Amino acid sequence: MVKYIGSKRLLVPAILDAAASLSGVRTVFDVFSGTARVGHAFKKAGYRVIANDCLAFAHTLATCYVQADRQRVWRDAERIIAELNALPGRAGYVTEVFCRKARFFQPHNGERIDAMRHRIDQLDLDDELRAVVLTSLIEAADRVDSTTGVQMAYVKQWAPRSFNHIELRMPDVLPQARAGAGRALMADALDAARSVHADLAYLDPPYNQHSYLGNYHIWETIVRGDEPEHYGIACKRLDCRDRRSPFNSRTLAPEAMRTLIAAINARWIIVSFNNEGFIDRSQMEDLLAARGPVCTIEHPYKRYVGAKIGIHNPQGRRVGRVGRLDNTEYLFVVGPTTPAREHALAGVA
Repeated sequence: MVKYIGSKRLLVPAILDAAASLSGVRTVFDVFSGTARVGHAFKKAGYRVIANDCLAFAHTLATCYVQADRQRVWRDAERIIAELNALPGRAGYVTEVFCRKARFFQPHNGERIDAMRHRIDQLDLDDELRAVVLTSLIEAADRVDSTTGVQMAYVKQWAPRSFNHIELRMPDVLPQARAGAGRALMADALDAARSVHADLAYLDPPYNQHSYLGNYHIWETIVRGDEPEHYGIACKRLDCRDRRSPFNSRTLAPEAMRTLIAAINARWIIVSFNNEGFIDRSQMEDLLAARGPVCTIEHPYKRYVGAKIGIHNPQGRRVGRVGRLDNTEYLFVVGPTTPAREHALAGVA
């Protein structure tokens, strides 16, 4: 899966353990699905998953990893991926904008991305197969990019991996879960919360001022294929300026969270958040307490690689240091009763 500043890769075992401690959970609603890493893990564990995200690239990843089932798409996807890998390069928007105006990819890879993306539009693919193929393209591009993990900027010198030739691989599409077929939605979180019924809702909202659209605008553009006007050194889509979440605002985030929690149609809620967020631990516990007893689990966590590199001026000279290299990830578990394994969960922290 793609590099992602909000990835819960290291936290997935604890999230699954928390879910396993709750009674009667078969359907999980992943409200902010992102890369679908958590939804994929829930599906693999046998849960029926409903994944939601308002961004097109995240919806595509969720369609691939949550909604699509291996038995329906595997053979056709393998054939199409082999065809795309054989295409010669064809310079287009990605080459011009993300290789020449910016330096996210080397031109030989930009040309291949353009050629493959053009071919995908020519094929008559259903939604799930298209999502699997686009996911393969995004993940292949991620393996040859020249960033520290976010697309707000690119590194001064070409990253070693950027010299590699892009190659698509089959994503890890799972068979249908024991609890039933999954579904991917593309809606505002609050609208989705009002319409979805589940046993457990998992919430991993934006936690600070940085929008995921701005951080991953290239994936949004590749999935949409819309060749948008752009601005700045990073050539961000113009709509990065307008499409903001209330969770990206320190003043709006607490009330947005309160409204969302009240709208959730699920017996249990698990919230993932960290100590760098606009809502601190005690405030989050107070917000969730309206739904029942709250169990909070702490996990020490390394900050993303960009923090380790430090603060540099436009000439590439180091001019400052970040405040800290570690933070704390919280899992808040809430429901009508105290989780049956609360003491065991607390011991994981």
